[in-house]
Amino acid sequence: MHCLLVAATAAEIAPFTEHLATTEKLNHIDFDIDILITGVGSNATTYHLTRYLQHKRPDLVIQAGVAGALDPETTLGTVFAVTHDVFADQGVLENGAFQDIFDLKLAPPNVLPYKKGVLPNPYSNLVKRTRLKKAKAVTVNEITTQKKTTAYYSERYGARLESMEGASLHFVCLLETISFLQVRSISNHVGIRNKKKWNLPLAIGQLNKELIRLLESL
Repeated sequence: MHCLLVAATAAEIAPFTEHLATTEKLNHIDFDIDILITGVGSNATTYHLTRYLQHKRPDLVIQAGVAGALDPETTLGTVFAVTHDVFADQGVLENGAFQDIFDLKLAPPNVLPYKKGVLPNPYSNLVKRTRLKKAKAVTVNEITTQKKTTAYYSERYGARLESMEGASLHFVCLLETISFLQVRSISNHVGIRNKKKWNLPLAIGQLNKELIRLLESL
């Protein structure tokens, strides 16, 4: 199996990269892995992932990274497998209400890669094999700080997580019919930015612990 591990920043998967350099477990199975650092944001992720796929086609793409939790009750460090994602701020805010591209009739909501206006992961057996908690997510260009926006994402999409890259993974892999997983660890709660309340070391540590377990069990 050829696997591509994708991350926005090298720091998010540094413990896994260090483990990969020393472990011998992967040497005894038919498995090889490439690592792609895309940079932050949906544009960078879409471009670099697509460019990679022009030259090499993996059997599986895994995106790993940290995320913000829309639910304030979610425990920091919890790791999720994302089942659905969406470009949540792609549209217009008008008269106090947000309309996405499907509300505006700018795109059909049920034409590949979309299903009911969101980007699902159809590889449910892969998601199940992670043995991780499952969650829906939103992808944004502007990090959310307003309670009204948080409530909208939760209510409209049933989302629990927010990132800046996840929907790009779903978008590209669905169009290319490549199996994929998005794995996210919670570093903070979405809201007013107060990094004193963030726990990146915990989130990265838990993310990489699960990543190592997952990849060595494939």
